[in-house]
Amino acid sequence: MVSQSSAQEDGRISSVLILGGGSAGLLAALTVKCMLRDYRVTLVHSQEIGVIGVGEGTTAVFPAHLFDTLGISKERFYREAQPTWKQGIRFLWGERGDYFYDFGFQYDLQYPGMNKATGFYCDQECTDLNDVCAMMQEGKAFASGPLNKPLIKGEYAFHIENEKLVRCLTNIAIEQGVIIEEDTLQYAEQNDQGISALHFTSGRTRHADLYIDASGFRSELIGKALGVTRNSFSQALFCDRAVIGGWTREEEPLQAYTTAETMDAGWCWKIEHENFINRGYVYSSKFISDEDALAEFKKANPKVNGTRVVKYLSGRMERNWEKNVVAIGNSSGFVEPLEATALAQIIFASRWMVELLKQQQHRATDAGRERYNKEMGRAWDEIRDFLAFHYKFNTLRDTPFWKHCQEHTHLGDFQEFFEAYQKIGPAPELVHALPFKPNIYGIEGYLAHLIGMKVPFHARHEPTPEEKALWEKHRRKHRLVASAALTSEEALAAIRKPSWSWK
Repeated sequence: MVSQSSAQEDGRISSVLILGGGSAGLLAALTVKCMLRDYRVTLVHSQEIGVIGVGEGTTAVFPAHLFDTLGISKERFYREAQPTWKQGIRFLWGERGDYFYDFGFQYDLQYPGMNKATGFYCDQECTDLNDVCAMMQEGKAFASGPLNKPLIKGEYAFHIENEKLVRCLTNIAIEQGVIIEEDTLQYAEQNDQGISALHFTSGRTRHADLYIDASGFRSELIGKALGVTRNSFSQALFCDRAVIGGWTREEEPLQAYTTAETMDAGWCWKIEHENFINRGYVYSSKFISDEDALAEFKKANPKVNGTRVVKYLSGRMERNWEKNVVAIGNSSGFVEPLEATALAQIIFASRWMVELLKQQQHRATDAGRERYNKEMGRAWDEIRDFLAFHYKFNTLRDTPFWKHCQEHTHLGDFQEFFEAYQKIGPAPELVHALPFKPNIYGIEGYLAHLIGMKVPFHARHEPTPEEKALWEKHRRKHRLVASAALTSEEALAAIRKPSWSWK
């Protein structure tokens, strides 16, 4: 028997064991170790259990957490993980057929001299609404600074190949003092406090004060061992499968955004890596067979090869902290990658767990668990409701699947928010209709899709000639910045020069 930590007599937590070695387990391990330096952190992973391993898109939460909170070197991360940049998402979606959603503000702002917020002027076009939106439209990544160097700042995210991300995080975790071991779980031993020991096929038995279940869809500890049930999101999200593939990049420009493209029975992602293009068709098996989905996927992407089908269920655990187990990653919940929420949710879960441990003097209390479960449950439910907006109002294709989405998608906690939007439109006071604050996406995220898809509202505004002229002036300024901006290829070349400095 190998004892990693004997339980503290006063109930204090000083050791954490993480089961699972994917991006969820590694980010959780790094977050605990970097923010709670005295903790003994052990991660146990199994080579026998594979990972989904597709290209990953992130949100702006990811670089902020890695570089600012964890203090990871930018130079090292760019060298080892080899990410490309993501300024937002291009949606081939809705009545317009095309709109951009970035990490800044497009609609929740009011230009000087304008009588209304930006959203009231977007009936015809919602382009060139800020510098980033204009750059995405022009196939650019960053504004140009002195000596024609990219200004890599502001709210941006990454596209990362999973294998490279895991390898990079593993190296950093080991250097930070995380103990990483390979073994396969055989069974979990329990007592009144939860998990008392984990037994592995190697014959080793491991103990800790707190266990993190990062075992993916298997939910080995919180689900199988402790019996926590999973809440389904099937009333809002109807897709349950994805066919995944890609191809080696050839002449295609390297875009600084993810593409989300409407398909007959779902949607297709496009993630931009430097030397590879990752594609995946998320669909509902109730509306299309695997064979027909593959055929549609290949017709839209004739270069794709090496396809495989992944089955999943959307939903989240009823409780994410049960006794002495915290679920993080797919063991906690899962939704399709329509807004690249997975890594952001892992970071949120890890940081919130650490903050609660600090507040509770490094003890797990009933009150602390209750707060954690409330916050994590609400976060998962908001993601569900946010994705529901994408489905409810997408009228680009008139197929049985999309008709079903328009008629049957529930907006959950955001139904009243939508009804308020119908009445007053994208007015600043709409923020008061949000069901809770703060929330993940703010009012901007919802407006980006409601206006992007031309969802109607009653409080129309007819701009004066003066407003129209001023509106065009602002848009021209953004186009001017975009015209001088640098592409992703140019920005990557710049950061790889010996003269480049991240300081």
